Amino acid sequence: MNALVMNCSPVRTGATAEIAHTISDCLKERYDVRNVCIDDFNIHFCKGCRSCHHTAECIQRDDTDSVIRLYKWADVIVSVSPSYWADIPGQFKAFIDRCTPWCNTHEPHASIGGGKRGYSVALRTGPSMRECDRIIESIEHFYGHLEIARCGKLELCSVENKEAAQKRKHEIIAFCKKIWSEKG
Repeated sequence: MNALVMNCSPVRTGATAEIAHTISDCLKERYDVRNVCIDDFNIHFCKGCRSCHHTAECIQRDDTDSVIRLYKWADVIVSVSPSYWADIPGQFKAFIDRCTPWCNTHEPHASIGGGKRGYSVALRTGPSMRECDRIIESIEHFYGHLEIARCGKLELCSVENKEAAQKRKHEIIAFCKKIWSEKG
């Protein structure tokens, strides 16, 4: 089975990346894992032209298709997102906007394939869980429109840096064990 771990932050070396690496390392025991950062890809903003509503393809050419190939490859997708003003980072939002050709709200639409399981991880520097809830809502809404089953979430508050993320490793590993126990 294949697992994609998506660092939804544009920062490749921060707390979000640390959590994504911990998840990847843990999942490698049972999955073929690919760990990527949204900033590894050049993704343009959606133009809002709606041509994809008629063709199931975007007129723009960038790395969106490369990320979609990873989503198609994966059986399990874990999105790890920090809070940027109480929501997902803009780079990840731009990717989501560009996924309209695969969105199930119009016909025709492309497909990433069925039977995929999605997991969400939200982290923030402050103590309020409400921001984590909002991040999870954004990711799970996206999963729903791509017909990825929403299977679990982990919310981590008071994570300001890599060291703080490392101190939460036991929670992250427990979350990974739940992913292992799910049947695909």
